[in-house]
Amino acid sequence: MAREVLTHLMFEGVAEEAMTFYTSLFGDSGITHVERYGTGEQGKEGTVKLATFSLAGRAFLCIDSPVKHGFGFTPAMSLFVECESEAELDSAFGRLVEGGSVLMPVGNYGFSARFGWLTDRFGVSWQLNFA
Repeated sequence: MAREVLTHLMFEGVAEEAMTFYTSLFGDSGITHVERYGTGEQGKEGTVKLATFSLAGRAFLCIDSPVKHGFGFTPAMSLFVECESEAELDSAFGRLVEGGSVLMPVGNYGFSARFGWLTDRFGVSWQLNFA
């Protein structure tokens, strides 16, 4: 039986930048461990071999893939955030969308009085909700 299920984000050279940015957005967040590629290893020296971080107390893994892939992140899989306030939603949305794109602008969509969906500059999709 599985002990735990974690979200794993695979980047190409920007894992540390992404997790540092993400952990700055929400309370109870932080980087807990970073293991870097060393000299002679498969990945570029100094990039993230494996890192763990948390967002609002939820654990995530990330890496910088040493292999170039013909795929990236897709909005079909997104991080859904239940915000504590409209101000938190607006602030996070504004920061996350910089360099990214809006999929659904913040608004009332019937299922939520305040909801927005975006893809950030790293290609990760976020759904922000305030109910």
